[in-house]
Amino acid sequence: MPYADSDGTSIYYERHGSGPAILFVHGSGGHHAAWWQQAAALRDEFTVVTVDLRGFGKSDSSMPEFDGQDFPGDVVAVLEAEDLTDAMLVGQSIGSVAALRAGLLRPDRVSSVVLGHSLGGISHPELKELAAADRAEAVKLPVIDRLLTRQFQTDRADLTFLFQQMGTFNVAKMQDLRNLDTNGPSLAEIRESGVKVAFLAGEKDAVLSVKTVTRAHELVEGSHLEIVPGAPHSMYWETPEAYNAAVARLRRTLTATKEAA
Repeated sequence: MPYADSDGTSIYYERHGSGPAILFVHGSGGHHAAWWQQAAALRDEFTVVTVDLRGFGKSDSSMPEFDGQDFPGDVVAVLEAEDLTDAMLVGQSIGSVAALRAGLLRPDRVSSVVLGHSLGGISHPELKELAAADRAEAVKLPVIDRLLTRQFQTDRADLTFLFQQMGTFNVAKMQDLRNLDTNGPSLAEIRESGVKVAFLAGEKDAVLSVKTVTRAHELVEGSHLEIVPGAPHSMYWETPEAYNAAVARLRRTLTATKEAA
């Protein structure tokens, strides 16, 4: 059970499999175990690393308050502890903001970042306006309906229950991650970093629309776009086969792109 030191804070993580590295960064209700369907499916071809940000899962949660600005450093600490290079960071929802910032902090260790169901906190007025409009519609729905389709909730009441239980292992809450968006990276900073960016979203994402994600892809020069038909915001949980295939495809594609360059 390894821990990385992030400026004196113990960060729990796990490493599975071998091959090109994929490091998953959870969202506000997750932790390392939320990626159970990804680790089992991808570890034969890739090195799969899962992490608990501070305040989540088994990482240090003893601090009186949490600052989302510290989360990218937690990811970097794991990259350094495992001496990973050419890693692909995959974020889920607001965890994508931490992933992108970590990638920009250490482009020597991160070759690509996949922004799952997120704009990654990119600072751009048009994207900010589009995301705000999406958010205004999302808050009209019950939280669970924003994350999973109603059909899945009906068909898989067991997995829906487990999904909701995941968050009970965390001390930090959604509000502790919100300030990650403060002073987000510009399009120029992303371009100059050399880090490849991919957007991964679901057609039925009730939090962030396909229109908004597509526009972000258009604005981020050289970025990749994967829209999975029929998938919701928490695609990694509800439609893991499609999600895993997309992640594997991006890992192979972005690696090939880097080698060609």
